[in-house]
Amino acid sequence: MKKIILASAIALISATPAFAASGNTSTASGAATATIVSPIVLTHTTGAALGFGTFTTGTGGSITVTTAGAGSVGGDVAFVPGSTNSADAFTVAGDSSRSYSIATTGGSVTAGSTSIAFTTTPSATTDTLSGGAGSFTVGGTLTLLGTEAAGAYTGTYSATVTYN
Repeated sequence: MKKIILASAIALISATPAFAASGNTSTASGAATATIVSPIVLTHTTGAALGFGTFTTGTGGSITVTTAGAGSVGGDVAFVPGSTNSADAFTVAGDSSRSYSIATTGGSVTAGSTSIAFTTTPSATTDTLSGGAGSFTVGGTLTLLGTEAAGAYTGTYSATVTYN
């Protein structure tokens, strides 16, 4: 009987390391990737501007310039002979075939202490870079009260492009 107990104890002691054997843990390597794309770059086209033209205000109204550069008046506003309108223009550079969104803010034109607000409209709100390049134009609407002083008005607004 002592031999059986002793044999059992030896078997139990020698079997204990088997519980800590390699079946309780396993390690494998994972995979990682990274993709760097060209930064998106917005450039204002040299010489381009959102041009509302030359006009009289009368009792007020508005001037709308399309993204193609065509101007029209509303209310008591009238273009003077020889007036020209123009849409503003931008180019975009970045990662080829990548989609991007376009946003523009309103702005104002100022002469002296008088400011006139305008809204803007881009020719598209989204686009895709073809060969890493794209472009868009901006039109807008200038709202006049009819009390603005005569003069040359200038101003700015913002355009932003963002990868989708």
